[in-house]
Amino acid sequence: MKSSRNKTIDFEVNEGNKYLSRVITPSSAMTKMEILDKTLHGDSLEIMPLLPSAFADLVIADPPYNMNKSFGDSAFHRISEDDYYKYTLAWLSKLRPLMKENASIYVCCDWGSSAAISAALSEFFIVRNRITWQREKGRGAYKNWKNSMEDIWFATVGKDYTFNLDAVKVRRKVLAPYRENGKPKDWEETAEGNFRSTCPGNFWDDVTVPYWSMPENTAHPTQKPEKLLAKLILASSDEGDTVFDPFLGSGSTSVTAKKLDRHYAGIEQNPQFCAWCEKRLEMADSDKSIQGFKDGVFLERNCR
Repeated sequence: MKSSRNKTIDFEVNEGNKYLSRVITPSSAMTKMEILDKTLHGDSLEIMPLLPSAFADLVIADPPYNMNKSFGDSAFHRISEDDYYKYTLAWLSKLRPLMKENASIYVCCDWGSSAAISAALSEFFIVRNRITWQREKGRGAYKNWKNSMEDIWFATVGKDYTFNLDAVKVRRKVLAPYRENGKPKDWEETAEGNFRSTCPGNFWDDVTVPYWSMPENTAHPTQKPEKLLAKLILASSDEGDTVFDPFLGSGSTSVTAKKLDRHYAGIEQNPQFCAWCEKRLEMADSDKSIQGFKDGVFLERNCR
């Protein structure tokens, strides 16, 4: 029995029939209107060739990291770095035609797969940056440093792309406020304190990995936080744009895109995860809150 405070979404696939009825399993070419705001069930390498060309304004991909990992009824087994590079090339080659000429892409990885991801991305895109975020809960090791960081590679199709800097500026407290002619210079005075909005860097230490008392939490083994995805979506897309995730998992990309008034589409091969995704999308109809993001401001870690 779960505690009443435990909000983790974790039901069996046979309990989620009403959610699975909303999921599409493509078997032939589909139009943009047919996939818009939908969860697609199946293997990404098989489904992506069936999707319409140039429909995505933004892609957020969280492929299996190059490690032994179980995902419900399937698993990914560690392979050589060269084979992982070839695997990445394979899915990127099918993904690239789905993206607009001004589209951006973010690809999640860990230190072990980061080099292969970067190299493969550079074959199709202009690599712009590498974001490193602190997991807070690291993976322990007896004879190594704790693995508590992950990377996200940022790349674009071309030189013309969306980047909404003001939407993701960092709000920092001003400890020694400077005034000019008696007025705040480059900072604002509020009832909560003095703050300055600054350009965000590529190291993020304000993200909380979902845990049992958070409504967004599921039993998925590698779920990404909605707050993390909100930063990517707000920076690299506009309201009404389409965000695509070829490795959807429990649906965090689609759910966050919906909460931020974007269209979405995503592919997931595990039906249980598809059902969890649809459950979360239904929850977003009545609650668009994103933990750690309020009134356009990204709060410090562990803040609601």
